[in-house]
Amino acid sequence: MAPDKNRATAAAILPLVGGAQNVTSVVHCMTRLRLGLADRSLVQDEALKALPAVMGVVEDDTYQIVLGPGTVARVTPEFEAMVAEGRSAEPTAAPEHTLTAEELAAQGAAIKEARKARNATPFKLFLRRIADIFVPLIPALIGCGIIAGINGLLVNLGWLPGITPALAAIASGFMALIAVFVGFNTAKEFGGTPILGGAVAAIIVYAGVANIEAFGQKLSPGQGGVLGALGAAVLATYIEKWCRKWVPEAVDVLVTPTLTVLVSGLVTIFGLMFLAGEVSTGIGTAANWLLDNTGAFAGLVLGGLFLPLVMLGLHQALIPIHTTLIEQQGFTVLLPILAMAGAGQVGCAIAVYKRLKNNTSIRTTIKSALPAGFLGVGEPLIYGVSLPLGRPFVTACVGGAAGGAFIGFFSMIGDKVGSTAIGPSGWALFPLLDGNKGLGLTIAIYGGGLLVGYLVGFFATYFFGFSKEMLVELNAAPEEATATTPAPAPATDADEPTKAPATV
Repeated sequence: MAPDKNRATAAAILPLVGGAQNVTSVVHCMTRLRLGLADRSLVQDEALKALPAVMGVVEDDTYQIVLGPGTVARVTPEFEAMVAEGRSAEPTAAPEHTLTAEELAAQGAAIKEARKARNATPFKLFLRRIADIFVPLIPALIGCGIIAGINGLLVNLGWLPGITPALAAIASGFMALIAVFVGFNTAKEFGGTPILGGAVAAIIVYAGVANIEAFGQKLSPGQGGVLGALGAAVLATYIEKWCRKWVPEAVDVLVTPTLTVLVSGLVTIFGLMFLAGEVSTGIGTAANWLLDNTGAFAGLVLGGLFLPLVMLGLHQALIPIHTTLIEQQGFTVLLPILAMAGAGQVGCAIAVYKRLKNNTSIRTTIKSALPAGFLGVGEPLIYGVSLPLGRPFVTACVGGAAGGAFIGFFSMIGDKVGSTAIGPSGWALFPLLDGNKGLGLTIAIYGGGLLVGYLVGFFATYFFGFSKEMLVELNAAPEEATATTPAPAPATDADEPTKAPATV
């Protein structure tokens, strides 16, 4: 997308969210522009979803506009600039909002209200904060992961021996210091000074900790990993806040950072590193045991339940687990299994397209959203097609379960498939694949899982995704459906429940 087109997209979005004065915060993740809004009623959902660049919208604690990977990173700076320019301007008047496609819209509204009632629980808010710590790290994880994959291929082929050590350093440097970045982001998220969080977390990766003994054991650099860094930075933040409250202003600049680093550092060395190390080791052991002993069943459960976890916001708890596995083993064995949920969704969408031959609205949405779905961006298909329809969402989960069971089975017989980074899914995960066997076999197993997910999702939806009444209602001839104006339906449904797979 060219710069002028990015700016045009931002310019089209701004008035539809109530203008610059209605925007209180602007951030983005892998696929979404996330906005804090002063008045949600000023947003024109239908007009937003009609924009060519917008794949869908999701209402959560922030208002999330799905633009897709790559596009969102380019549109966000333009949008931020326009918000800054428009702060002193009068708010743009919002055109009258008209709802259409009553049938699916009513179902979508019911789902949205049910989910919104469960969105703001303390546990989910905590998980969201944890996710906000790790999501900014994803671009570096992806870049370094791809370089690691290229380097591994060159080493196996015996090519460019003079370059591969440099590539190994480039790929490994970030992971060697990831604890520092986690500490920095944690302090920032919990209201502390980011650099102090990073300073405390840096203790974990400092080589000199090998000379220190705790709990009767010598510590090792990196022990505790990202979980230890997270805990250390949270502790540092609370100590810093206590110091800001009680330390006199005249000596605050000297005393507060010193006490923060000293106290939290000692607790980290003589407590958190050991405890977090035990937890991290337990996570790796549990993941390996689960797939080694119950691979097919574990894959079936994980692949089948991932979409519901996303709806409930509980998928965010998996982010530090993925990161811990990557830090320990070089790849996470869970992500390829969870990615099968997207494969089931794609197969489901194709079946819906085939079954609803006269519903041009939903068919148009599916045609536009399928390319993104194949690349692992599932929001438009989930919130615009399967979830509002109900039964197809369940059959999409069945497809994900089948794909997950396929990959889990191979893990059980010793052929592990993993990802060196988190974020991408679908076909976009191929460059990040790694495992304990050859790359060719790893790619073949993952590709086979996708194919199984596509096929089972398709056939489950085609034969069991619709009741006779649903087919009559949704598949009416165009002249019979004029009164319900189905065309905008997928766009309306895109604003349903919360959170999306992340790209995981």
